[in-house]
Amino acid sequence: MKKYVMVLLTGFLTIVLAGCATPRITLFSDASDPLKEMTLEGTADDKILVIPITGVITDSTKSRTLRTMPSLVQEIVSHLRLAEKDDRVKAVLLKIDTPGGTTTASDILYHEIVAFKQRTGKKIVVCMMNLATSGGYYISLPADVIMAHPTSVTGSIGVILMRPQVSGLMEKIGVNVQVNKSGENKDMGSPFRPITAAEENMLQDLADTLGLRFVDLVKQHRGLDEARLATVADARVFLADAAVAVGLVDKIGYLQDAIAEARAIADLDADARVVVYRRTDYPNDNLYNTLTSGTQANPRPMVDMGPIGDLLSLDAGFYYLWPQALGSP
Repeated sequence: MKKYVMVLLTGFLTIVLAGCATPRITLFSDASDPLKEMTLEGTADDKILVIPITGVITDSTKSRTLRTMPSLVQEIVSHLRLAEKDDRVKAVLLKIDTPGGTTTASDILYHEIVAFKQRTGKKIVVCMMNLATSGGYYISLPADVIMAHPTSVTGSIGVILMRPQVSGLMEKIGVNVQVNKSGENKDMGSPFRPITAAEENMLQDLADTLGLRFVDLVKQHRGLDEARLATVADARVFLADAAVAVGLVDKIGYLQDAIAEARAIADLDADARVVVYRRTDYPNDNLYNTLTSGTQANPRPMVDMGPIGDLLSLDAGFYYLWPQALGSP
């Protein structure tokens, strides 16, 4: 048995060391592999590109065992850049399943999608899956058509500032933090002491300003009257039927309906190719696959803390995010 284990270890080390030389041997497909076009259906020359946008929207990279994966923003922008270079890509379908994310990452993706449309003239259709709330809706705004599954949840038009508060616990255990600061508000929002009324007002002003930016973009793109705008501006969430009634969503349908909509608005043949960009080949690949590489899925932690763990993993800051959706599968 020991001899068998030694043989396996020797073989593994040989492969790893060989990977340090040229040519490089890749044990796992990761972000260092280029994105490659793969056809899911159709045979015509013109194409509809499907881009999955899944998980919390962030511009931070993702640490994995032995490697680092690109951020969601980096990954989506890479897809858009490739699509921009391909004249045969006539339409892009954004398959969105996200509770939102940071304000800046959401705004970057919104800006990149708007710029992509302006530079290329390509049509964009959004298909909402489980969730397209807050930042997930924010990045949907530039689309020519927004579709939702009958059971999709969307809305949450607003911003939230989340910050930990541990001063009560510190008092109980007799721990204190001493701070020297150059300005009165330098430690505003510190988790180590209660917030003052003046600080609360300043932080609320920041949240209101960012929230108003979101609402103004909804008004600009969706053309809602004041009554409907007031309804969505309180940051409530909507199921698909209610989202259509209030003007956030254009149509209800399934993924294939969204593909048909993309074909229609881009004036494409029924046999237009539906393509994706991936780093890994998958057997029996189809529209519902959200992975671009074999290592993109989140590894299971040793102790699964559920939604509490998701909240604790977020940095302090402003988010276009529906926090109640964190930890959902």
